[in-house]
Formats: sequence, structure tokens, C-alpha cells
Amino acid sequence: MSIRVMLVDDQVLLRTGFRMVLAAQPDMEVVAEAGDGVEALEVLRNTTVDVVLMDVRMPKLDGVETTRRICSEPGAPKVLILTTFDLDEYAFSGLKAGASGFMLKDVPPNELLGAIRSVHSGDAVVAPSTTRRLLDRFSPMLPSTGRESDHKELDRLTDREREVMLLVAQGLSNGEIAARLVLSEATVKTHVGRILTKLGLRDRVQVVVLAYETGLVRAGGR
Repeated sequence: MSIRVMLVDDQVLLRTGFRMVLAAQPDMEVVAEAGDGVEALEVLRNTTVDVVLMDVRMPKLDGVETTRRICSEPGAPKVLILTTFDLDEYAFSGLKAGASGFMLKDVPPNELLGAIRSVHSGDAVVAPSTTRRLLDRFSPMLPSTGRESDHKELDRLTDREREVMLLVAQGLSNGEIAARLVLSEATVKTHVGRILTKLGLRDRVQVVVLAYETGLVRAGGR
């Protein structure tokens, strides 16, 4: 079955470009488009979508609030935030609103396609190392208390889970974490799953965001 994609962007030419790229893939189809958030929400009421490519700055209703409303619904499609470097503060807000990740608008086609497939399968949209690099650059834009003690939800984690969370936030893959802690990769995957469940997070991208918010990790991975 094809991955059903919705394009949400107020730039018609950009949507056309994305549509042409996706249409050439045997496992993807563009089933809907919208030029702003209000229109997107209306279309989604009557259209089954797997992945939404979401612009950030749009008229009527921006991408962050649109993402928040989409992700608050049960069985919601996955959302990828599309952004440019000078708008990344909005992208981080989108992640907090429930987006599965973010990409730059000038991303190479093969990376865009890979990201859509990854998100559809339930994985993070960007590699952990990429997430870390971008967060290191833009972490001052995250609204943070800077104090881990202010976030009591971390108390739900065991010492091992906290250790795994720290390594996830530092950009390590499951395989790298397994090697670092001398564990099997399956065990690491189990720990990551428990972290997501205990903290009420959607994916490891949001694990990274929370780690920066709580001060568990500082810019530069310290």
C-alpha cells in the first residue's frame, strides 16, 4: 500500500515540486494539498493521510498550531515540519506540538523520500546525530528552565533508562548505545521504548528536545 502524503504550504510552486518528486515513487502518492493550516484541518476531516509535510509560516493558521491540532487527535498522521535555518525556532515549537521531526526545505530529494518512509514506519525523521547537531546550533531558542530538578517526570526513569536517555540526546544510535553500555541492541531498544512510554513522548526526537529543556544535556552535548 502506498504512503499517503499531504502537502501543506502556501507556496504553490514548492508544493508542485514536492508533488513531482513523490509522484515518481511507486510507494507514495500525494492524496491532498492545502495552502494554509485552516484548509489543512478541513481537508483532513475527509481524507486519510499517513504523513503530512507541514510548512511553518502560513496565513490564517501557522504550521505549529496546525500540527498541535492534528497531533491531538487519535490516530493522527505523522507530521514533518519543513523549515529554513532562519525559522528553526518555529520548527522546535513544532516538535513540541507533536511533529515527528523536521527537515530543511532545500533537502535533497532522496533524503526527503527516506524521511517520509522512516516516519511512516515509526522511526525518527532525522538521524540522531543530525538532531543533535541542529539542536546544538539552535538550543538557545528552546524555552528551558535549565534545571533538571524542575522536571519531576524524569524521576519516573530508572538509573539505566536515564543513562540511555542521556546517550540518545547526545546523538548516539541504538547500536552505539549498546556498544557503550555493553548491552544488546534489542535491550537498548526496549529501554528507549520504556522511556517514551514513561515520559509520554512520541519518538526519540522528542527525547532529545526534552533532554535539552530539562538541562540534562547542554548545547555541545555537555
